[in-house]
Amino acid sequence: MTTIADLFSQPDLIDFTLNRQYPTMLGDELFEPIKVNSLTIDVLKRQNRTPVIASVAAFDAEAEIGSRSAENNVEELALIKRKMQIKERDLYALLNPRTPAEAAYLKNYVYNDFDVLNQGVLARVEKMAMDVLATGKTTLVNEDGKLNSTVDYQVPEEHQEALTGASTWDNTDVDILKNITDWCDKMDITPTRALTSRKVYRQITTNAKVLQAIFGTSTRALGQADFDQFMQAQGLPVIRTYDQKYKDAAGKSNRYFPENRIVLMNDDPLGNKVFGPTPEELAQFNGAAQINAVGNVYDMIYTETHDPIGTWEKASAVALPAFAAVDEVFQAQVLA
Repeated sequence: MTTIADLFSQPDLIDFTLNRQYPTMLGDELFEPIKVNSLTIDVLKRQNRTPVIASVAAFDAEAEIGSRSAENNVEELALIKRKMQIKERDLYALLNPRTPAEAAYLKNYVYNDFDVLNQGVLARVEKMAMDVLATGKTTLVNEDGKLNSTVDYQVPEEHQEALTGASTWDNTDVDILKNITDWCDKMDITPTRALTSRKVYRQITTNAKVLQAIFGTSTRALGQADFDQFMQAQGLPVIRTYDQKYKDAAGKSNRYFPENRIVLMNDDPLGNKVFGPTPEELAQFNGAAQINAVGNVYDMIYTETHDPIGTWEKASAVALPAFAAVDEVFQAQVLA
């Protein structure tokens, strides 16, 4: 009798994940994904660039609620997982298709589920990377959506600022260029680029003092090309926006990068999205990580034998951003 394991063998699922290409996110360009062959990673030092990884929770242990600093020499990656159930009616149809065409359609339906699950796992890693870039911290949540750990990468306090009151960039009299120049002067490197939201970018490009500095008048519209040319001529970072969103379990849209922030940086790599072997992967290969043969997300189908019996599709990853440029960014909250 055909079983679900016959239709979706573990090698087939591994090949599917390894060869599947998903749209590249901005975080993949700023934090290049890499895979390591252990559940922990050493904190390395290269000149004044210190990759920082912070532990989130021990495997097979309840996570402690609270905040901790990323200051240990060896840190543990975070386990991320999502799953969907194959309903009994769908399972019966999969195992007893009426035609080859129906069999192919139903299999593709399951693989589409894995696309959704995989992109959900990768979205979580993207959110962590953007949190770290924007604020120097990221909060990990457990499967119930409850907070279980805040990871602090310890960006220097002198490289962070939160504007308040009349100083925020939505006030007409604020001197945005002076803010940016002052922040650049506080950095040990020369920032060449900045990342923010469309909302903040509009505040910058419609600010009267910015328009006066560029055109000598506040009545002209400022386009990106003119603004880029001005910023480069002044030795200031060119500003780009990131407004991509994801949906949470309740269907609510959320931003990867905060709408009220800007971060200044140079053109060097910022760090990595570090992936490790999942517990399921280690079990599959008898404890030997296969970093070249298995993708960053591990897919599997399993059956729970206790009552009620259920067949599940699960995607999991072990990951956390490594922030090599922790001393080489300036993070600012510019809107309330």
